[in-house]
Amino acid sequence: MLWLLGLTTFDWRNPNMSLAKLVGALDERSNLPLYQQLQRALRKAIETRILGPDDALPAERDLAADFAVSRITVRTALDGLVSEGLLVRRQGSGNFVSARVEKNFAMLTSFSEDMRARGRTPRSVWLKRAAGTVTPEEALTLRLSPGTPVYRFYRIRYADDAPMALEYATVAASVLPSLESVDTSLYEALERAGHRPVRALQRLRAVLLTGDQAELLKAKAGDAGLLVERLGSLPDGRAIEFSQSYYRGDTYDFVAELSAAT
Repeated sequence: MLWLLGLTTFDWRNPNMSLAKLVGALDERSNLPLYQQLQRALRKAIETRILGPDDALPAERDLAADFAVSRITVRTALDGLVSEGLLVRRQGSGNFVSARVEKNFAMLTSFSEDMRARGRTPRSVWLKRAAGTVTPEEALTLRLSPGTPVYRFYRIRYADDAPMALEYATVAASVLPSLESVDTSLYEALERAGHRPVRALQRLRAVLLTGDQAELLKAKAGDAGLLVERLGSLPDGRAIEFSQSYYRGDTYDFVAELSAAT
């Protein structure tokens, strides 16, 4: 398996090549457990594209030798990254960087953060960016008074050059300095303004893409899609963001970890 790092070909079969040298060795003096340090190193390899989508990781024994840790430490680190959706484990073949995007439905992260964590570049094509006042439906959902100013952000979300989702977001105008403050990431703009949501109610349901939606997402009319509705709130309980995102069903998986009631 070969990877490219800048103009240098990275070949795991070359004994002089070392992932630890590229992303940094682990620090036994750190307060961070070794398995978490290894997870951080592997995330860095994915984010910097030393490891690309669908690339195979070195065998566990090779990772253990490279980073000077036990195989138990390696297995614990890999198990966590598999749970996050960054890696997939294929029986008899090993661990691979996930090509499909797996979104942890229990974590409140932005599209841009999710893509960067997987070593992909997020970008947007704007469909609409406008100021207005709440519609009756938005006023009911966001618990805002009629006539309250809002900003609307409609766009196609891309990972690298692949269209992944259509996002239609309405945000209370009081939590952003201006309409133009949102560039790539809405949540990063809200964080800069000191109003990033800390909790959200999300609903997921299966849909069939309409002709217009399919055209924008480079899919076919009637293809399977996923609609995610999100209502984001501040620490004081105020709802400030309502979004509807239509994802291509063939590129996105939503996962959630469940536990038995006690």
